[in-house]
Amino acid sequence: MPVTPDTPAAPTLDRRTKWGIFLGVAVLVAAIAVLVWLSRAGAIIPFAQNPARQMRVEVIASYPHDPGAFTQGLLYHDGVLYESTGLEGESTLRRVDLKTGRVLQTVALPPPLFAEGLALAPQGLIQVTWQNDTGFVYDPATLALRRQFKYAGDGWGLCYDGTSLAMTDGSDTLAFRAPDTFAVQRSVRVVMNGTPLRSINELECADRSVYANVWHKDFIVRIDPATGVVQERIDAAGLLTESEAAGADVLNGIAYDPADGLFYITGKRWPKLFKVRFVPAGT
Repeated sequence: MPVTPDTPAAPTLDRRTKWGIFLGVAVLVAAIAVLVWLSRAGAIIPFAQNPARQMRVEVIASYPHDPGAFTQGLLYHDGVLYESTGLEGESTLRRVDLKTGRVLQTVALPPPLFAEGLALAPQGLIQVTWQNDTGFVYDPATLALRRQFKYAGDGWGLCYDGTSLAMTDGSDTLAFRAPDTFAVQRSVRVVMNGTPLRSINELECADRSVYANVWHKDFIVRIDPATGVVQERIDAAGLLTESEAAGADVLNGIAYDPADGLFYITGKRWPKLFKVRFVPAGT
């Protein structure tokens, strides 16, 4: 409407105010662009996250375990315990009697192969190696070799989530690979309480989560595979007696039994394997 003496004029912005608004919008757009670039580059962006829930191991039973087994991968399926053991010249794939710890069948890997993680997918038992860029697929019933394949990067832990193979390489990264081609489909950075968590080791996929050992740590973490955020920190210290621990190496080896929702855990050169559940700390 026309301005009359009775109608106040609409306020106008001076040049400095307009310039300030322009600069503010430009800075906001630039900040968003940087965050998007960092996210695509795989950088950790320190958004606030809930602290990991504190849990502990409750032992249900214990069984003998070969103290000479340098355990790198552990798997339980239909009453059978499968184990991948490492070290050059000592690496194997095994079928093990759970209750006695007796090795029922062994496939030896020749030097210089250093066996690592183990997973069961529709293609068969898949075993990776540390720095050999070589993987193997075996028949679960006979342990006969079905095929050998190549990939790039260190192999540490491995598990199958029903769609993809989750794999670690000793860093803070979980890579998800296609089980048929082993091609990387996506990756996430693992973060606990806002801090990158490195040395992720042996893995177990269970309950829509990824459970992981951390090299040289007496705890297990439960990871959200979509975000990489550690949801639970599970204290597993003190499982071995002082005399048992004297000849043992680090905690390493997680297997899940979906029939009862319990886990089997052990370590490298441990004389025992434990059947456990994870419960809130303090209970």
